[in-house]
Amino acid sequence: MKAIVLGIVASFFFAFTFVLNRAMELEGGSWIWSASLRYIFMVPFLLLIVAFRGSLGPLWQEMRAHPWQWLLWSFVGFGLFYAPLSFAAASGPGWLIAGTWQITIIAGSLLVPLFGHKIPYRGLAMSVLILAGVAIMQLHEARQLGASEVMYGILPVVIAAFAYPLGNRKMMDLTCGRIDAYQRVLGMTLASLPFWLALAGFGMATAGMPSASQMAQSLLVAVTSGIIATVLFFQATDLAKGNPVQLAAVEATQSAEVVFAVFLEIAILSSPLPSLWSATGMLIVMAGMVLHSYVSHLQKESSAPAESPSAAS
Repeated sequence: MKAIVLGIVASFFFAFTFVLNRAMELEGGSWIWSASLRYIFMVPFLLLIVAFRGSLGPLWQEMRAHPWQWLLWSFVGFGLFYAPLSFAAASGPGWLIAGTWQITIIAGSLLVPLFGHKIPYRGLAMSVLILAGVAIMQLHEARQLGASEVMYGILPVVIAAFAYPLGNRKMMDLTCGRIDAYQRVLGMTLASLPFWLALAGFGMATAGMPSASQMAQSLLVAVTSGIIATVLFFQATDLAKGNPVQLAAVEATQSAEVVFAVFLEIAILSSPLPSLWSATGMLIVMAGMVLHSYVSHLQKESSAPAESPSAAS
């Protein structure tokens, strides 16, 4: 249950990504700076946190032991996640991006065979219910979109939706619990830094320097979504590690981002209140999250008697 609560709290802070990226896009800021500044700003904060905890040494050892895997899976989990997401934010409305991102719920379940487990079909059914709620929320708005908005607003998010859980799970397997969530986020941020610096250089050459407003909002995204949300989510996935049903349930909590994003947009961007269809979709999303958590709990209880006393201790 703790992992589910952590996942829901993380989804609240993740929702700031969609709202603030939308705000930066409306102000004319380049998506390149929205993406790269988030991770560049995260570095000093994470270094201070991990150094204060006295955990830098074990992290360096892990990174030196498998440098190429750190570079690869950090690029997948962070680079191929956030760059496409930021690009999509500049190409489509915020509700479309937040809603399409929920594909990651199913993506996490479909990736399970890559890690030696069977697809959790009961959990997958709950994921489909959540996505049905998201679809209802967006149905009448989606009819107003053109083909280009759908292509540039949806396809990059689909790439991001598979890249994020894949990179996270690969790094969990690689480190095998030897480092905590703070260390893993810092390590992946540092390993993906060459990509972000190259992207920032491209942004400087093509879009010029970012405005003071975009830098301030990117810093806020770095703190809320990049540090608080990512660390909470990684802690939640660490708690569910080894159980594909529970892990899928944790990843399903990210569907709450859609609900949080709606209300944050109302508060920050003065967006209109959700329609009846959107409210109905939200209720279905929340019901799907509750059922996903329930299925995960049943799976945990049914597997408990099979454990030996030593394994359970």
